Amino acid sequence: MRDHPSLYALETWEYRSGRWQRANRFAPMERPLAVFVNGQEAATLMASPHDPLSLALGFVANEGWIASLEEVEIHRVCESQDCVDLWLTHEVPGPVRRVFTSGCTGGQTLNLPSQVEVPRPPEIAPLAPDDLFRWLRDLQRPERAPLYHGGRGVHAAGLVQQGRLVLTAEDVGRHNALDRVRGLALLQKMDTRGGILVTTGRISAEMALKAARMGCPVVVSRTAATGLAVDLAQRWGLTLVVYVRGDRFWVYTHPHRIHGEGMLAR
Repeated sequence: MRDHPSLYALETWEYRSGRWQRANRFAPMERPLAVFVNGQEAATLMASPHDPLSLALGFVANEGWIASLEEVEIHRVCESQDCVDLWLTHEVPGPVRRVFTSGCTGGQTLNLPSQVEVPRPPEIAPLAPDDLFRWLRDLQRPERAPLYHGGRGVHAAGLVQQGRLVLTAEDVGRHNALDRVRGLALLQKMDTRGGILVTTGRISAEMALKAARMGCPVVVSRTAATGLAVDLAQRWGLTLVVYVRGDRFWVYTHPHRIHGEGMLAR
């Protein structure tokens, strides 16, 4: 992990149990990544600097500009690794409007989520509660989340298909982590529709929009969801499962996709 581009090595002064000691630690890195689409700068993302291509592709896909890698005629990462140039087979649909989001690293989206309509996700068989706990535990294992275990301060996201985590990604921004999952799926020609998204980050409106555009009917988080995200999830047909910790969780919307909910009295 010492040479990982998204970790910064430093020497620290550590206080523990009444004693001081020196320790070698890592802090998460963040750098601006400029994404150019058809020759124009679409966005500059503050992100972990590793694997810029998957982040750029996922960002563009989650903005609704592409649905497959076949729509990207050229993709290249500049030598400095701080910009990605994408040329699409078509014009960028609609005007580019930047909206600064509630991201912990100053994230941004190019659309107002409340003004967007997306197709409803496919239905899936009800999920067992124990699986939700298992997937979130798996997402945070050292082999799945090496940046978190190496330097803390990052978010993880993953895609579940056929009962197991098939893709995972980490980034200092929770939005970026979700975009990276979409980008990896594009590069591997993997369809995200019908999959389950798991994340360590808060589900805000733009996170719900990314999930809806990926066609994922269930979003599972270890933390909260905002009120606007709940309203949009209700409208778009997403099941939001939050505060998945220990032996409990809360389901905010469309609970029919979680096995056993029907036993509750109304």
